[in-house]
Amino acid sequence: MKKSFLFFSLLVLTIFLSASCVSKKKYHAALDHADRLHDDSLDTHAKLGQCNATLTGLQNDKGNLLNEKSELEKQNEDAINELNRVSSTSKMTIAQQAKRLQDFQNMIQSQRDTMNKLKESIAKALVDFAPDELTVYVKDGKIYVLLEEKLLFKSGSAVVDPKGKLAIGKLANVLNTNAKNINVEIEGYTDNVPIKTAKFEDNWALSVARSTAIARVLIDGYNMDPNRVTASGQGQYHPVQTNDTPEGRQANRRTEIVLSPQLNNLYNIVNY
Repeated sequence: MKKSFLFFSLLVLTIFLSASCVSKKKYHAALDHADRLHDDSLDTHAKLGQCNATLTGLQNDKGNLLNEKSELEKQNEDAINELNRVSSTSKMTIAQQAKRLQDFQNMIQSQRDTMNKLKESIAKALVDFAPDELTVYVKDGKIYVLLEEKLLFKSGSAVVDPKGKLAIGKLANVLNTNAKNINVEIEGYTDNVPIKTAKFEDNWALSVARSTAIARVLIDGYNMDPNRVTASGQGQYHPVQTNDTPEGRQANRRTEIVLSPQLNNLYNIVNY
């Protein structure tokens, strides 16, 4: 009896232990499976992040490509317009092109002759003034009438002296008679010595006031068309000589009246 009970007890214990071992194996297996799922989840999230980054990059690339497309379309349109222009020009016969070139050369020569004659007329009108008071010369197709300060203004003043008005009047008479299509640019210059008057803030302001005063003499005194007159002040910033000597400073205190031809006709030929 005791042996049977002992055997039965051992059998039950064996069955219990076996059952216990099976449960532990399943538990650990479940844990391993959960760990793998967790790792898979992390890996999936990482790949999702990479996909999002790739998508953002592709969207940026798409935007850049659209911008490049627009730019290429504009360049293509410009190229077509230029091709049409060149094609239109190429349709001109050799004789037409030669005539166009000859017209251009003739007009250049005509303007050159006109400016030389105008320069001679101005020099003749201003012959009574000394070389240290004014100079007339031609440069780059323009006529320059250089007026020294002592002819036009007292030191620090923008009021034109009577002798200066006389010179301006002689110039205005020539321009109104022989050069109604000539543009008149008046440019005032000073040396670099600071101005000592409360009327003007600095040399720049003085140079502007002086050029404007001469413009008013031409317009108000001699009825010159204001549409062809321009006044500007350059102050001390464009010296023709050094400001380190009295002679250099005197040369820098000047007014330049620049006479230039109107180029509308030339532009018309070039753009024909």
